[in-house]
Amino acid sequence: MRIFCLLPSTFCILHSTFSFLPSIALASVEVQSNSYAQVPVFSSDETFSPDTFEVDEPIPPLGYPEQLPQSSPSSQFNLYHLGIGDSIQVQILNFPDLNFQDDVDLEGDILIPLAGKVPVLGLTLEQVKEKIETSLNEFVVNPEAIVALAGLRPAKITVTGEVSEPGYYTLPAGTLLPEVLQQAGGTTTEADLRTIVVRRRLPNNSIIEQQIDLFSALQNGTSLPNFRLQDGDAVIVLKTEIGTTNDYDRTLVARSNVAQQEINIRVLSYANERIGSVTLPNGSTFVDALTAIAPNPDGVKINAIALIRFDPETGRAVSQELNGKAALTGDVSQDVPLQDNDVIIVGRNLIGKLNFALNFITQPFANIFSFIRFFDVFSGN
Repeated sequence: MRIFCLLPSTFCILHSTFSFLPSIALASVEVQSNSYAQVPVFSSDETFSPDTFEVDEPIPPLGYPEQLPQSSPSSQFNLYHLGIGDSIQVQILNFPDLNFQDDVDLEGDILIPLAGKVPVLGLTLEQVKEKIETSLNEFVVNPEAIVALAGLRPAKITVTGEVSEPGYYTLPAGTLLPEVLQQAGGTTTEADLRTIVVRRRLPNNSIIEQQIDLFSALQNGTSLPNFRLQDGDAVIVLKTEIGTTNDYDRTLVARSNVAQQEINIRVLSYANERIGSVTLPNGSTFVDALTAIAPNPDGVKINAIALIRFDPETGRAVSQELNGKAALTGDVSQDVPLQDNDVIIVGRNLIGKLNFALNFITQPFANIFSFIRFFDVFSGN
């Protein structure tokens, strides 16, 4: 993967804005207020190569990519297929001496009295029942078996997509989907809880898929879908698509227990002209950030604080000027919800310098990572 970097000349331009260009920046740039808008782009004698911000877009792992999955009814997902380490309890009606309990061994077999080893790997309980009855029918007349799970093997789950910590997780079999998302650090601010995809490979090597909607239950206050995961499942949390978020309450999702529990807010302070960060609970607002930052009202213009955010629809930084004093005194229009990797700029001089630096970006950021990297470079990291 190629990580973007700025040209040496551009480094000089960005750093020079701290000392030599404040008057030009303040005269040329104003942060738009009351609504998010694209950061203005100005003409300049300096050249900038947009290729330096290009990033190779990695293809996210989607679980079992070699063949197209098929949508499947819930009834098929509710079937449990035996695997190595599972344990079953078997009762043979009218023949109590043949009752037994056994684990599926490393070869995928169980040991049946009289019949010996019988392969059961990948079978459902109903299929195991039929196989036991067929095996015992050679020794007793019309055996009738009752088969139940006595112990379940751990479930190894792959979690990818819009979660804080994608990866592999070993969990108790039958773990509910929300618990898996919590284990993966919660969903990101870009996650779409309306269409969480679960893929499962069947013993015949076919793949089935089901989409789970957690958002509707959260929004309507109803019970969550009773969907339990099995060993080998792949969970894919998709990203919200552009233009589909009008009825999607991000604030509600952010405050839920399936979302990432903390967000990181970057702070550019006028006092030292360097970047810092503040960790806040997910669902925090501008007032929460102000309380954590605690700017000195004598050293900054608290009624003109900038909030800058990456806009995935345009690929650009968008800005809004907020009145900190009004927000602290209860003006809800100024107390906007925050998102992970938002940037708060305290101090008019630094706002002007930042916008002047953004002037040299003539193409959209490749993604959120290039947006974050820009502020690292801007602050001299």
